[in-house]
Amino acid sequence: MQQDTIVGIASGMGGGIGIIRISGENAFLVAGEIFRTRKFVGIDDIKNRNFEETESKKKWDTGFFLKKESHTIHYGYIIEDNGSILDEVIVLLMRGPKSYTCEDVVEIDSHGGAYLIQKILQLLIHHGARLAEPGEFTKRAFLNGRIDLSQAEAVMKMISSKNEFALESAVNQLEGRVSGFIENIRQEILHHMGYIEAALDDPEHYDLGNFSEGLYEILQEKISSLKELLNCFENGRMKSEGINTVIVGKPNVGKSSLMNLLLDTERAIVTNIAGTTRDILEETVQIGNLNLNLIDTAGIHETGDIVESLGVEKAKEYLNQADFILFVVDVSKPLEVADDKIISLLSDKKGVVLLNKSDLSICIEEEEIKNKLEWECISFSNKTGDGLKKLEEYITSSFLKGDISFNDQIYLTSIRHREAVENAVKSLEQVLLTIDNGMPEDLYIIDMMDAYQKLGLINGETASEDLVNKIFSDFCMGK
Repeated sequence: MQQDTIVGIASGMGGGIGIIRISGENAFLVAGEIFRTRKFVGIDDIKNRNFEETESKKKWDTGFFLKKESHTIHYGYIIEDNGSILDEVIVLLMRGPKSYTCEDVVEIDSHGGAYLIQKILQLLIHHGARLAEPGEFTKRAFLNGRIDLSQAEAVMKMISSKNEFALESAVNQLEGRVSGFIENIRQEILHHMGYIEAALDDPEHYDLGNFSEGLYEILQEKISSLKELLNCFENGRMKSEGINTVIVGKPNVGKSSLMNLLLDTERAIVTNIAGTTRDILEETVQIGNLNLNLIDTAGIHETGDIVESLGVEKAKEYLNQADFILFVVDVSKPLEVADDKIISLLSDKKGVVLLNKSDLSICIEEEEIKNKLEWECISFSNKTGDGLKKLEEYITSSFLKGDISFNDQIYLTSIRHREAVENAVKSLEQVLLTIDNGMPEDLYIIDMMDAYQKLGLINGETASEDLVNKIFSDFCMGK
């Protein structure tokens, strides 16, 4: 499959410039089939928007690009098979291995019309290229050894990043900081496995006398380093992918109005009729360098309405999965049994209480809430916007404390990476247990090898073909 010459649209639709990328051993030839220089076409043909090769004209050399140096740019025209001039373009040549895929790569910069780009794409396919699968360009970069699997995943993270933290973490991963950190641990595990094997084969020259004690300390240190990565995973994930923020409260306390206020748009229907929101509404809003994945839920209370009760159950489900909760309380009315039931669901979670409708006559004091729920309380009004700035400052300070910030610390944001590290830690802890039990050194190798292989899933060294294919199938076309 890698011998195929592939082509794909590498730019987003709708821009002023469209980029078509070709990669493979025949990339220069395929591009040469449809390209002509300005000098070759001639000024009259350009004016007529038509080009026809005749006996009186010199025949075009489709190997034109094969004679050109790498990393050069060429100006000219795309010619259809019927001789029509399709577009005025520039073409960038990159010979392998000094290219994104380590293969010969051609990038055609055309005008950005969607129909025009598709016509150029079809021309290239007609002349021998194959349409690239999702992520196939990056997959070839991985298979050709230019990047590892972790760095390949970082490419997609960069494309999909929605805030500064997500972009920064993707850049760090692309630079190889995550895989480099993991690979250092793998190599140390491999070194000690090699020593054990050598000592078992040649006990006269390799001493295992105090080996177990030294290995125990080293593995404890490695386990500690890996656990530090795991401990900061959730913060890293939330900052990178967004904080799943659920808005809860009784019916008609202002949950949907709060969502509209945070989004600065009328996203949710708002009425003075209790139970207006029956389904779940989800939107994303950016606050500083954080993204909140807002979830507006149905008011939690006892109801005989079947549809509304389904919404209440759904709200409770989202509540259990939330990273952060905005508990909206109507301070213009006394606390009710429904409020207490909601509070009982929040005791072990992270969030803030919004004392809404503070512009009206207040019936609930902050202490009354804090006696039942030890959360920060913010005086708030959806109508006037009072308290909004304080809420934004509280969220920012809660999630950007410096435990994970824009620094050189290595951290994980991928669930796949987290699972690999968790399994490696379990295997290394099993080695410690084996040492504690006074078992022979050759038994250490079983779990050390398992840890080595589990960590190898991160950079792809021990990843199966199915796993690799699954990762790249999630990529966008043309990348």
